[in-house]
Amino acid sequence: MSDAVLAVDGVRAGYGSIEVLHDVTIAVERGTLCAIVGANGAGKTTLLLAISAIVRKRAGTVHFDGADVSALPTHQLVRRGLLHVPEGRRMLAQMSVEENLQVAAAVRGAAGFASIDGLFDRFPILRTRRNVPAGSLSGGEQQMLAIARALAAGPKVLLLDEPSMGLAPKLVDEIFSIIASERAAGTSILLVEQNARRALAIADRAYVMERGRITLSGSGAELLADSSVIAAYLGG
Repeated sequence: MSDAVLAVDGVRAGYGSIEVLHDVTIAVERGTLCAIVGANGAGKTTLLLAISAIVRKRAGTVHFDGADVSALPTHQLVRRGLLHVPEGRRMLAQMSVEENLQVAAAVRGAAGFASIDGLFDRFPILRTRRNVPAGSLSGGEQQMLAIARALAAGPKVLLLDEPSMGLAPKLVDEIFSIIASERAAGTSILLVEQNARRALAIADRAYVMERGRITLSGSGAELLADSSVIAAYLGG
């Protein structure tokens, strides 16, 4: 891919003596949404953790925005604009909604702090909760805060891990609308999502992961129509 803002090449990673990722190669083109689908335990979350340097890579490279960032620590990746919204949201539970946003915005200094009011415009429910401890929010509100917090840091690429997990259908619709809107605004997105049908429906490009390996790739539309994907992940 000639305009890849994020390119992962031959990455291997795991935990202790167990290798989870086996020579994974993917690319995310600038301004697009790339989805990774697969069963639980396929290695999708580990891939995002390896890209964002939370899990150590045993082999392979990660190029981001034209530079080899394979050896950089997580905080330097964040400052460059690679933002990870993890599964489970991981709020600063005792801090207010606004304080959570301020912590993230500090990465960009004055520009980050100036963006907070605009984020409240985009996430009006968070404005009404701005002084409430983040730990007291509902699951859907916490997911919106997790995404807003990443946006406060000014992402070039968003890594989203299971953003619809555990949410009611109406909230799932809202989260996917936010994701599509952010892609339309020019942010590149790598989306790991158990709801394969919804993910593939909005993906420009997608990969299927099985047992730590990429086994299939194509456009979102191509994988939505693929009989093996339908049978395995879409209830066909």
